[in-house]
Amino acid sequence: EVALFQAVKARLEKVSSSTVVTDAEYRSALKQIVDKAIAPVGVVDVFEAAGLEKPELSILSDEFLAEIRNMERKNLAVEALQKLLADEIKLRFSRNYAKDTKFSDLLNQALTRYRNGTIEAAQVIEELINIGQQVRQTVENGAVDGLSEDEIIFYDALVENGSAREVLGDAQLRDIAKVLLEQVRRDATIDWAERRNVQAKLKVNVKKTLVKYGYPPDQQVLATDMVLEQAKRYGNEWSHKRAAYDAGGGASLLD
Repeated sequence: EVALFQAVKARLEKVSSSTVVTDAEYRSALKQIVDKAIAPVGVVDVFEAAGLEKPELSILSDEFLAEIRNMERKNLAVEALQKLLADEIKLRFSRNYAKDTKFSDLLNQALTRYRNGTIEAAQVIEELINIGQQVRQTVENGAVDGLSEDEIIFYDALVENGSAREVLGDAQLRDIAKVLLEQVRRDATIDWAERRNVQAKLKVNVKKTLVKYGYPPDQQVLATDMVLEQAKRYGNEWSHKRAAYDAGGGASLLD
């Protein structure tokens, strides 16, 4: 998708360099490039279809975001950046409820202000670029010392409340995340997301754990909700993995 967008951008800039082009003509040019990029024999290189050399440019890099910022047709830049960000958020944070919710909300809020006319295209582009930079930094700094990937997603649910880190410190929050993960692994079953009694039991256990470790009382309700939403995402994945293991179809529960 990044390659396609860059090919489209370069071709449109060539088209617009010598004449005034309407949005309809821009969209028509975009469609032509997409059509050329999909051949009867299969997908071909979109850069070749656009007559361009393939650049080495990673998604959401500063260079790539700068190219989008400098596009002449701001409304098309918004559309392209919106699609790329939404896909990147889904790709990077599909298992992580806290991060997925945070960045999806930021994206939707910015786009809502743009569509309501509160901010103009150039302004929303800057906001989306800022979100893209935050996503990239979060991915680059996603590791937490002493925690596995599964433990990190529960840790993130706990630290979404900024005061928790100040009150408890990272070490205590890491311990809570490990306990919560074990509780979810113990209680999750194939149909657990539809079983209210199982969810109620987990909710009670989460509350007890937060109280036991001294989680800020005024933030316990929010933290409990965040952990339960994370548990729904993770629990379904884990329960199917455990079922496969029990049936002899999995080498290890931790693979």
